[in-house]
Amino acid sequence: MNPDYDYLFKILLIGNSGVGKSSLLMRFADDTFTDNFMPTIGVDFKIRTLEVDGRTIKLQIWDTAGQERFKTITSSYYKGAHGIIVVYDITDKESFKNIDNWMTEVEKHASENVSRILVGNKCDMDESRQVSTDEGKELADQYNIRFMETSAKESSFVEEAFTLMTKEIKSRVVHTDQRKPSGTGKKLTAPKKKIEKKSGGSCC
Repeated sequence: MNPDYDYLFKILLIGNSGVGKSSLLMRFADDTFTDNFMPTIGVDFKIRTLEVDGRTIKLQIWDTAGQERFKTITSSYYKGAHGIIVVYDITDKESFKNIDNWMTEVEKHASENVSRILVGNKCDMDESRQVSTDEGKELADQYNIRFMETSAKESSFVEEAFTLMTKEIKSRVVHTDQRKPSGTGKKLTAPKKKIEKKSGGSCC
């Protein structure tokens, strides 16, 4: 029996508590949104399948808690991650300032060749903006990674952010495309390759 996907990728959502990681995941996986804020306890995950470049890719997306006390729990979930989406809230300057700390966590716990993108969420709240789009782009450039602004509430650029992440990962593993054992998905680890400096996508 043929498996129903070509690749299985593990993606993490990280960032301060309240930046909208769970909302991004719910919008992408279930196309739903709620204004009721319920902090994630530990970790949660959802699965969604995408078609990218003629390939069926199953994404296992982990939503991690942003509170400091859960960092020791969530650090183990970096293991085996193919991609990491680092999220901040454009209306919360502190969440943006803390990106450096989250990037340090990535360097400490994730594999050296993990794909990363920076996402500024809640761009529907432009009147309350504390972080400019240019600031987000500049920070992404410093880390040599992609950048997008999203709105989970209005479903702006959420699909694009996850698709971009998926394409980034796939481009790194394409030449190791292997047949999976029957009935199972094979997690593919990306080969070491420097990501070209790019920024793209913006909201509203």
